[in-house]
Amino acid sequence: MTRLTSKQRAELRRLAHSLKPTVLVGGDGVTDPVAQSVREAFNTRELIKIKALDSAPSTIREIADTLTEGLDDAHTVQTIGRTAVLYRPDPDEPVLLR
Repeated sequence: MTRLTSKQRAELRRLAHSLKPTVLVGGDGVTDPVAQSVREAFNTRELIKIKALDSAPSTIREIADTLTEGLDDAHTVQTIGRTAVLYRPDPDEPVLLR
């Protein structure tokens, strides 16, 4: 999947609404442990929320872009306030978007 359509984004936003943030980004920004936490989160789920604390040195858009750069087929679904929703389909059997 190269890009998400607007309908797919809308569906993923709907599904993410009730999610709690899985990864918190603090004052050190996107570090190796943060990136590893995102990779591990994507091992068990396809949709995750990232929350940037007030002390984070970058904007949430920059943080989301940095985190999805290193992952195959990962997408930023939405950024709002200090929260981002990231999506990566399961490589073997995608569940959320078919």
